[in-house]
Order: sequence, then structure tokens, then C-alpha cells
Amino acid sequence: MERRQFTPEYKTKIVLEILKEEISIGEIASRENINRTQLQNWKKEFLENASRVFAQSKTEREAQQMVREANEREQNLMVKIGQLAVENDWLKKKSAQVLGSNWENKSGFKK
Repeated sequence: MERRQFTPEYKTKIVLEILKEEISIGEIASRENINRTQLQNWKKEFLENASRVFAQSKTEREAQQMVREANEREQNLMVKIGQLAVENDWLKKKSAQVLGSNWENKSGFKK
């Protein structure tokens, strides 16, 4: 039998539901078909690592922001490259229509 894999988002959702204490761990375990001990381990791990959320330094936040900005710039450049490639292909096609098939030699264009 293959082991099930749970995403961090799913685990977080379940642990937050456990912490609300509106439904018992046993009921959640039964509903989700997950061992009660496993849910308790998730809760313990979540609580042990909760302080990390607030421990991130200003430098780390700034570095993450710089990475996001770099990714956004890269995405914008890729869009621009695509646009320029389409325009270049269109210009080549129109040049061939206007100047004839030998337009590259006439214009001095070199590949």
C-alpha cells in the first residue's frame, strides 16, 4: 500500500481546525481518515515552529522582496522579448512582400 502524502497547506488547515477546539481530534481523525496520533504530531510540530513566523529578520524580508521584484522584472522582460519577436517576424514578412524575396540583399540585412 502506498503512503499518502499531505501538502503543508492541508496540514495547516487541519491543525488550525484542531486548535479551534470546536471539533475533537478524534472526530477530525475519523472524518479525514488520518490516525489521531499523526494529527497530534502535526499539532505539536506546528506549535513548536510557530515562533519562526515572527522570527524572520528584516534582512530576510528585504531579500525575499528583492527576489520577488527580480522575478517580476524577468517576467516583464520575457513578455517584451515575445512581443519583439512577433514584431520582428511581422516586419520580415512585410519586407519580403514589399521588397520581394531578395529583400535581405537589397536592405543589407544579415542574419
